[in-house]
Amino acid sequence: MGPVILLMGPTAAGKTDLALDLAAEFPVEIVSVDSAMVYRGLDIGSGKPSREVLTRVPHHLVDILDPFERYSAGRFVRDAHRLIGEIAARGNVPLLVGGTMLYFKALTHGIAELPEADATVRAELAARAAEIGWSGLHGELNRIDPSAAKRILPNDAQRIQRALEVHRLTGRRLSELQAEAVRQSPTKKNFVPLVWSPADRSILYDRIGERFARMVDTGFLREVQSLFARKDLSRDLPALRAVGYRQLYEYCSGETALDEAIRRGIVATRHLARRQLIWLRAGSGFEWFDALELSAFGRIKARIAECMRAR
Repeated sequence: MGPVILLMGPTAAGKTDLALDLAAEFPVEIVSVDSAMVYRGLDIGSGKPSREVLTRVPHHLVDILDPFERYSAGRFVRDAHRLIGEIAARGNVPLLVGGTMLYFKALTHGIAELPEADATVRAELAARAAEIGWSGLHGELNRIDPSAAKRILPNDAQRIQRALEVHRLTGRRLSELQAEAVRQSPTKKNFVPLVWSPADRSILYDRIGERFARMVDTGFLREVQSLFARKDLSRDLPALRAVGYRQLYEYCSGETALDEAIRRGIVATRHLARRQLIWLRAGSGFEWFDALELSAFGRIKARIAECMRAR
């Protein structure tokens, strides 16, 4: 198996444009590592490339699901392994691009076989959260599974719910199941982890604010309103929990004013970038490229050319 390039970075770092530039110069095929781009109709808010770009430079794992469906890290790993093999068989190099760090971690470190989501258990947990708050449920998780609680923020409702759900359904701690998966993970492929990010976090945060405002100006709100109009969708679906979508969905439901929803969306996106950077800085063997340096594009091209020669 030849090299598998992992192009990682925080949101708004410019990974998508960089990937397109690289695809114009090298025999790579782009595989999206983005938990929002998998959904049809989540276009502007996810930063999805335009129809014209997707036609010109095909991407894998983009627009493969309806927002009503659920996608998981486990399914991503299965899809990614299949695509890596197919791309290599065509004589090309897989270029996995995105910012969903959970997917990158699952691909490179293995993933536990976890039970499917259970609507009854989730409803019970949501009702409990309504009583004591997600921070209260985080405290319950800390008593059950302190290792998992240490990695999950007290306001991360989705991950708190999932960790408690797994314990309810299996009687085992999520952290234990994940540790087993790491021990049993297959031989790693020839992953080349590259990080593309501005070194100055304040500039990244400014970019996030500017990009969010630009997305609203170009139809992001209309996009969320069309999702809100669908009676088969609810806010507990992963598609509508995506950063930005969740905050504008609250505006559509009359819970907040538009200006406040936009402010919350920007804040939530900056928090996401912070979590992404924390995970990336804890990584081992990652090669960093400062997206603000004039020489960065040339250096990352040289690194990928080196990978091509090693095939």
